[in-house]
Amino acid sequence: MSRAGFVLFLLITAIFVGVVTTSFSVKNDGVGYANFYTSSLNSFEHQQIILLDKIKQADLSSEQGIAGIKNEIELAKLKLKNVDFWLRYFEPIAYKKINGPLPVEWENEVFEKFEKPYKREGAGLALAELYLDKKGFIKDSLVHLIQISADALKTYRADSITRQLATSDHFFLCNRLYLLNLAAIYTTGFECPGNDNIIPELRSMMAGVGNIYLSYNESFKAAPVTGDYQALYNKAIEFVNSQPADFTRFDHFSFIKNYVNPLFAINQKMILQYDVVSGSFNDYTLNNNCNSIFDKSLYMPQNTKGIYSLVDDSEILDEIKDVGKLLFYDPIISGNNMRSCASCHKPKEYFTDTSVSTALNFDRQTRLPRNTPTLVDVVYNHLLMLDGKHISLQNQGRDVMTNKNEMNGNEKEIVEKVLSCKQYRNAFKKFVKYTPEEKDITLDHIVSAITLYYQEFSNYYAPFDEAMNNGKALTKEAINGFNLFMGKGQCATCHYVPQFNGVPPPYIGSEFEVLGVPEDSTYRKLSADKGRYGINPAFETMGAFRTGSIRNAQFTKPYMHNGIFYSLDEVIDFYNTGGGAGRKLDLVNQTLSPDSLKLTAAEKKELISFIHSLNENIIFEVSPDKLPLSSNKALNDRKVGGEY
Repeated sequence: MSRAGFVLFLLITAIFVGVVTTSFSVKNDGVGYANFYTSSLNSFEHQQIILLDKIKQADLSSEQGIAGIKNEIELAKLKLKNVDFWLRYFEPIAYKKINGPLPVEWENEVFEKFEKPYKREGAGLALAELYLDKKGFIKDSLVHLIQISADALKTYRADSITRQLATSDHFFLCNRLYLLNLAAIYTTGFECPGNDNIIPELRSMMAGVGNIYLSYNESFKAAPVTGDYQALYNKAIEFVNSQPADFTRFDHFSFIKNYVNPLFAINQKMILQYDVVSGSFNDYTLNNNCNSIFDKSLYMPQNTKGIYSLVDDSEILDEIKDVGKLLFYDPIISGNNMRSCASCHKPKEYFTDTSVSTALNFDRQTRLPRNTPTLVDVVYNHLLMLDGKHISLQNQGRDVMTNKNEMNGNEKEIVEKVLSCKQYRNAFKKFVKYTPEEKDITLDHIVSAITLYYQEFSNYYAPFDEAMNNGKALTKEAINGFNLFMGKGQCATCHYVPQFNGVPPPYIGSEFEVLGVPEDSTYRKLSADKGRYGINPAFETMGAFRTGSIRNAQFTKPYMHNGIFYSLDEVIDFYNTGGGAGRKLDLVNQTLSPDSLKLTAAEKKELISFIHSLNENIIFEVSPDKLPLSSNKALNDRKVGGEY
């Protein structure tokens, strides 16, 4: 697809999901807000200059000198928190130069999924702080990290950014991202190496954003931040100020439930009320009509309709789903007519297979190298498969059907066999009328019917969601577990609210982590599986795997890419001891901290209680009684669900 064609595709899709609307922006009736933006940038820039000068002059051979520079870095970070509201939204690429969490990332954001991953180097304050903890650091390298940060700030003075300040639209979109990050990353230490600074920085930022609200309202009287929002935000500040400075004791649950999520709902109403228009890829997957962070419609990375994207008739969609269900259980789509989707993705086992570490190979003799992932909530990932090989559910399905080790089907033969069944043939003759871009029945029609079927099982809610959305009671143990998850357990630095997978706000990309998973539970050596490296060879991707969701984890054992753990206790022990590196396995690119979390037995139980609160109340269907008959009698002995 050409760049121009893809841009057009994005525009059409954005209109489809409700991100782009037609409206008249409210214009700035004063210059105070723009001046406040500029003065805030100037203040942060001034602090960066001070930091650079002090690094150059400091004696970094002493602990006192290092401590002094760390203090200066923290002063700069506090100034950054006063402008983070704008910077992170306006230009996220430049932001990673200012306060990048990782020295190197391989990006595959939603608008780049059609391209090869590319290397993006980070810099800035957080990395400078981490660098000071390394032995044998070089002062010039430290200066370089901060200089890159200072240079990146120039991006935010460009006309393409500052002209957005003249209208109100950007403000509510900046605010939405800010609120999502309040829920997902600002209280977890995701970008704050010094845990002691997490809550002080949060307090500083919330106060700074409060000042942004006041400045905005002075200049945009026709589209103000409403009084109910302001009142609740002030209460949120009071709550945070009343909390302990120790982030491991912070009440994340109450903060999100009572303040952040209701504020998000009000901001969403203001977006609709003021007909806010987005021109940013930041908002690509976000839904303006969603009033809770824990609503399953918050963001949608995958097009579950596939080739049937233009179909909006609910009756036709239901018919397609019904056919998709039959096909999901029908081994006719495999090379030997003995293996169906349901062979490995067992619907009543949350669309995985809890009985084996990895499924049988097509040859029925050997086993596949990776655990069967659940299909529940898979729609909330941008990149699919554990190595991120595919960008769409339909590509994934096609690959599995034709992979010689999985279903070993031939595309042409699959279509011919399916159409040899009168029930399928008549159905697809009807459905193809809704796909003007493809008038002949193809494998895309078959695969898209299947993805449309199983996606509906991703629309259910868990007790945790009900607590957040509807105020229903949650056990004390589960609440404590959530607070551990967000704090001491450091789980939320990889598993992000609300899907608790590897897709952080603004939900435009999937993340991969190197955990050091062993070959077996004896921890004698690392798994030989190279993970993401097989798709994108690089030092950072060796042994990296896409971070999956922990929703329904109680029912989706075994765990890890190779299925070596059969209990959540084993998984928590793995993380508690620092992954593979914590067990002294030889790997230098592990992204998980090798340090022990020092969780107590009681805390482990509370974490598991929280994980159980993410079990969704899914209503699973019974399997079909029979499969459509084929004109080829040799195909009519196939079994519902396949044979292996």
